[in-house]
Amino acid sequence: MFSCVKPYEDQNYSALRRDCLRRKVLFEDPLFPATDDSLYYKGTPGPTVRWKRPKDICEDPRLFVDGISSHDLHQGQVGNCWFVAACSSLASRESLWQKVIPDWKEQEWDPEKPNAYAGIFHFHFWRFGEWVDVVIDDRLPTVNNQLIYCHSNSRNEFWCALVEKAYAKLAGCYQALDGGNTADALVDFTGGVSEPIDLTEGDFASDETKRNQLFERMLKVHSRGGLISASIKAVTAADMEARLACGLVKGHAYAVTDVRKVRLGHGLLAFFKSEKLDMIRLRNPWGEREWNGPWSDTSEEWQKVSKSEREKMGVTVQDDGEFWMTFEDVCRYFTDIIKCRLINTSYLSIHKTWEEARLHGAWTLHEDPRQNRSGGCINHKDTFFQNPQYIFDVKKPEDEVLICIQQRPKRSTRREGKGENLAIGFDIYKVEENRQYRMHSLQHKAASSIYINSRSVFLRTDQPEGRYVIIPTTFEPGYTGEFLLRVFTDVPSNCRELRLDEPPHTCWSSLCGYPQLVTQVHVLGAAGLKDSPTGANSYVIIKCEGDKVRSAVQKGTSTPEYNVKGIFYRKKLSQPITVQVWNHRVLKDEFLGQVHLKTDPDDLQALHTLHLRDRNSRQPSDLPGTVAVHILSSTSLMAV
Repeated sequence: MFSCVKPYEDQNYSALRRDCLRRKVLFEDPLFPATDDSLYYKGTPGPTVRWKRPKDICEDPRLFVDGISSHDLHQGQVGNCWFVAACSSLASRESLWQKVIPDWKEQEWDPEKPNAYAGIFHFHFWRFGEWVDVVIDDRLPTVNNQLIYCHSNSRNEFWCALVEKAYAKLAGCYQALDGGNTADALVDFTGGVSEPIDLTEGDFASDETKRNQLFERMLKVHSRGGLISASIKAVTAADMEARLACGLVKGHAYAVTDVRKVRLGHGLLAFFKSEKLDMIRLRNPWGEREWNGPWSDTSEEWQKVSKSEREKMGVTVQDDGEFWMTFEDVCRYFTDIIKCRLINTSYLSIHKTWEEARLHGAWTLHEDPRQNRSGGCINHKDTFFQNPQYIFDVKKPEDEVLICIQQRPKRSTRREGKGENLAIGFDIYKVEENRQYRMHSLQHKAASSIYINSRSVFLRTDQPEGRYVIIPTTFEPGYTGEFLLRVFTDVPSNCRELRLDEPPHTCWSSLCGYPQLVTQVHVLGAAGLKDSPTGANSYVIIKCEGDKVRSAVQKGTSTPEYNVKGIFYRKKLSQPITVQVWNHRVLKDEFLGQVHLKTDPDDLQALHTLHLRDRNSRQPSDLPGTVAVHILSSTSLMAV
């Protein structure tokens, strides 16, 4: 995973550290100086901020005090509870924080070797498809000798303040972290994929089946090392940080630190009765103020759980900001959950592995419509197909597909102002099995994402076998920007960009001819096929000028629905397109009949129901069954 970590802004940590030690000076980062420009991108500073090194704030500075824990963190003056919640989640996963904080033992202060300290640290973040190594100095913003941003319970512990400084450097300044997005931080810490879930819209509080399915998915994400966060939407500015009667805080990101089924009852009774409750443990980044409803730290519900089970769950009665809730109450009181899946692409893992396709693209403007790549969403029908297009295959009868599109992160600086996200999203279309060129007309929409001005948009969808085109777009046409498309499937999807609108003209075109007609053939199904006692296991083959498309086998029916499409760019217009129906057998497949299609661009009757015939070229006779075919032909090769 870290075989190629790229130095951010070409700052090489090892070289800079060596240079500081050689010159016996503490590092001062010229790219993120100890000035107001590193604090704010707009407005004037509040109280006088003094930048201090940890040794000037306390006597015995440490990266970690008694290890790392989600209890270490407290939110500072900037509205970055979302970042603190992400750090809390990170701190609960040793394998993850050791990736973000590389060679932490070497970075730790060593009181016995003060001369080995150079005031320089480095941290790894996943940024737009690659891991970057961000170098910082250890000067931190303070007021009255107190850290004003993220800080630890222990006055001499600095890991979270330093991680936050490196993250602020990536964002442009500390103020850029105000009101950010937990989903983005979780992705930047892990390289995973964030899936936001709207609990209110999904009505999870009252729909028990949906709630149980979501809990099982959260249990899976948590057990496989993923990170989860929960929050309650603040609709107005007055709502922000408002505390509810139940003790929860609005507009506030909570880290989920455990997900488990809790056994109720005591002793053997609990074992045999095996009544279990779906429970979630959460943590408030303020480090205090907890849920005070059922299953809160001092509630009587805990009497239903044995002492050993309570100890296993780590139940305490301290107001440490960490508390348990039933998942039903989580769905009732919280409005949003973010699951960050760690996408496992290792073949050596015992858990499910994914095949990842990762493609960089861009929305760009051009006067020529054929070269313009910024067409806006489907509302703009005239320009929609000018957007970038990506093709992928689902190669199983049905596969779970995860798709994420991320726009290049925007920095907020004094010089450039606040970096604003574009409103982005994507549509997915099921297309012909042999499509090689860009789409120019609407086909069956298989799925679509929401459109939102967030850094990334995610969709999880189950799709049947076939070929698909993803069209990522900005909401309005005419906007430009870079994006990263990630597609995860169970088996390789051969995902790639479609760049050509039609077959290219080559030096062979004058010799071999160039297509004169494009024909799309959609075989919907068949009826009345020659029946066997169990029904036919039939499939269909569409043939044209040496190219062919085959459907999946439809088992045990004489009225199969094939729903298979092919597209053909035709040079020899006198040659008909042939549709053959076959019965799949163990030793040798059985021919059930065929039809020849006449494809006239002027044919207004697009849907044809045709009788199957045998293969006798002179006098073909009818065979049992008909086939329903939808045909579309055009002399314009960019019509379909």
